[in-house]
Amino acid sequence: MNADWTRTIKSVEPRQSGALFLLWSDGTATELAVPVKAEGAPELGDWGHSLVWPDGTELGADSLWLATLTAIGRDDARQFMEWRLANGLSLTRAAEELGLSRRTVAYYSNGTRPVPKAILLACKGWDATHRRRKAA
Repeated sequence: MNADWTRTIKSVEPRQSGALFLLWSDGTATELAVPVKAEGAPELGDWGHSLVWPDGTELGADSLWLATLTAIGRDDARQFMEWRLANGLSLTRAAEELGLSRRTVAYYSNGTRPVPKAILLACKGWDATHRRRKAA
């Protein structure tokens, strides 16, 4: 995630339902149904940046964080993060492009503050403008 503070997985506990209970380094906790067809229980990957199953299957913390945002009802933050990641924008660059402070972009990216609808619309407008520039 470029120059972002990196959220890591602090612990993982398999549930009988097949879901996983994840505890994140920022204290966020959630139960996720993970679409992995691997046998056995996952363990934390190096420094909590992924989950690794005994057969070598691995899921990165970034994709698990996006799923966590949805699970905790923060689709606004997920949309914002997906926009940033899809466009390779650091916190600083996203702030410059949207006319926001870097801190505000960090709050939106971390799910600390709700992302206003106007900002999500601005992200769509940014995409449309940059698609036209690339096509020209």
